[in-house]
Amino acid sequence: MKKYILFTVFVSGLTTLGAELAAGRLIGNVFGTSNLVWASIIGLILIYLTLGYFLGGKWADKDPSPLAMYRILAWGAFTVALVPYVAVPVLRSAAAAFEVFSMGVLAGSFIVVLILFIVPITLLGTISPYAIRLSVDDASKAGEISGRIYGVSTLGSFIGTFLPTIILIPTIGTTKTFLLLGSFLLFVALAGLGQFAGRKEMLKLMWMPVALAIIAVIFSNQALKKSNGQVYETESAYNYIQVQRQGDYTILKLNDGQGVHSIYHPDSLYYNGPWEQFSVGPYFYKDRSPDSIKHMAIVGLAAGTAARQATLIYGEDIQIDGFEIDPKIVEVGRSYFDMNQPNLNVIIGDGRLGLDRSQTKYDIIAIDAYRPPYIPAHMTTVEFFEICASHLADDGVLTLNVGSTPGDRRLIDGLATTMAQVFPSIHIMDIPNTLNTMIFATKQTTYSEDFLNNLLGFTQDTALNPLLVTTMSSTFTNLKPDYTTTTVFTDDLAPIEWIVNDMVVRFVFQGGLEILQ
Repeated sequence: MKKYILFTVFVSGLTTLGAELAAGRLIGNVFGTSNLVWASIIGLILIYLTLGYFLGGKWADKDPSPLAMYRILAWGAFTVALVPYVAVPVLRSAAAAFEVFSMGVLAGSFIVVLILFIVPITLLGTISPYAIRLSVDDASKAGEISGRIYGVSTLGSFIGTFLPTIILIPTIGTTKTFLLLGSFLLFVALAGLGQFAGRKEMLKLMWMPVALAIIAVIFSNQALKKSNGQVYETESAYNYIQVQRQGDYTILKLNDGQGVHSIYHPDSLYYNGPWEQFSVGPYFYKDRSPDSIKHMAIVGLAAGTAARQATLIYGEDIQIDGFEIDPKIVEVGRSYFDMNQPNLNVIIGDGRLGLDRSQTKYDIIAIDAYRPPYIPAHMTTVEFFEICASHLADDGVLTLNVGSTPGDRRLIDGLATTMAQVFPSIHIMDIPNTLNTMIFATKQTTYSEDFLNNLLGFTQDTALNPLLVTTMSSTFTNLKPDYTTTTVFTDDLAPIEWIVNDMVVRFVFQGGLEILQ
């Protein structure tokens, strides 16, 4: 009996952490994956486990039998598998509320989804104290047995930490991950009932796997979101990915769906977003010719809009290295966004590491990996910008797309201040009708007057793609005079989360919402 109880504890620990990680994805698909969301999930899961430990100890003393423990385990497993099916209607309401930003619905949905986990996680929390009570038959070995059980449970939790994110969610999706974890644990519980309580007790709960099978079949083709114009959805190890059609435009949205990460139209050239802006930075240098732009790096390639716009401006002679951490997004880009340019070299992996390993000197490095509250801190520091500078040509430019909130430019100012530690000139422009700002950093001292002179010269050159002139006109018109010198971010101290969380919370409570690209 003791060996099977240890196996039970192992699987219970695996399922508990697996459900927690899957909960992050389930909720993150609508509410995002910021550290505020994760703090809520982890904090409440710990509260539920704490409640389970107290109840488990009390129930085990009252009824120290395998029958009682495996009944509790069966209900815990069954409710784990049910979570995504119960949550989907609530999450759909939340996704619809995001479209119009109904704060009451959003807050209520978030609370309801988190409450859904109170039953399964609390029940799973009872298993370890129950297992200890059933395993201790010699008080002198109580410490050893307790340590063994908690050790085995923690080992299961360790595996449960990696199994959903690395294997299950990218392979079968969030809903089926919950279903698989719950069903496997339910099988363990039913087998335990049959072994220690008799076949009759096991048969009493055989309706559970039957019910789960029926539910899984009925809801097998339901989409997590039913956004207007949705043509495709999938999940990867990193993101929930949506492709939508809005008229003749195809757009890419990730996770909470509040950012347009890529856009495509077969005929339209100008999207009035950050994607074109990445291509115009070199013209802060005096008398710069488009023919001299040969190499570009894009950190945060997404579905390739910036690469497509650069190719339209410079032709296929420009060689582009696109760094993208999520291979699923690359697949979507090739299928839905015509990301098939022969001059585009896609590199899968972390942008900072990939750029550091590159052997190329670039004329343009585009950083498009930010969107509050999802900003990788390691791509905001002096050390990162030193890597960028070392991979730029002597007349190269680093261009960075960053979001803000109305009246709060702390993030922009902090990044500009940090970049100025490495680059002698910083130029800033706000993209009209958005909360996006482009920061241009040049390796030499440059002036906006030279940018204007280049623009005036290009207006007379009919051989240039008009997208270049249109974008440069927008850039110059919306240049900002200066920025406020503030915090310098380093690898040791980059308080990005603190700044961004405060910005977002203030913005939310002021009732604002903006599509940040």
